[in-house]
Amino acid sequence: MRGPMLWGLAGGAVLALAGLWRRLLAVEVAGDSMLPGLRPGDWLLVRAGARPAPGDVVVARHPERPGLLIVKRAGHRSADGWWLESDNQGAQGRRDSWDFGAVPEALVLGRVVARYWPLSRAGTFTRGALGWQAAVTLGRPAQRSEQ
Repeated sequence: MRGPMLWGLAGGAVLALAGLWRRLLAVEVAGDSMLPGLRPGDWLLVRAGARPAPGDVVVARHPERPGLLIVKRAGHRSADGWWLESDNQGAQGRRDSWDFGAVPEALVLGRVVARYWPLSRAGTFTRGALGWQAAVTLGRPAQRSEQ
């Protein structure tokens, strides 16, 4: 009896991981607006459709330039959407909700669940705003963000 039951549990875990994998997006950070936690060249895994909470780092479509993705910290939710802010308000070229207002919830693609780095920084560990992170290589990001 143990064999089929264990296989059922393992098969369920594989299906759950496969379902999660389909909901992950890879995005590359560009610009200095999220320093010091996120640096240009960092790659992010984003859980598409995940509801953010205040304090989460999210990826959203720029409300004025829908083809552009932005990486910001969710401040609070209002009737108009999410207030998204840069961690580095002094970054040159920084644009966030202080400039364009709340971002409609439909434009928030998902919540950042992991960060990974290019091979040039592999083998390093840091403790930052997102906790302990280690370099892993999962392939090139599918999309790139801007400030």
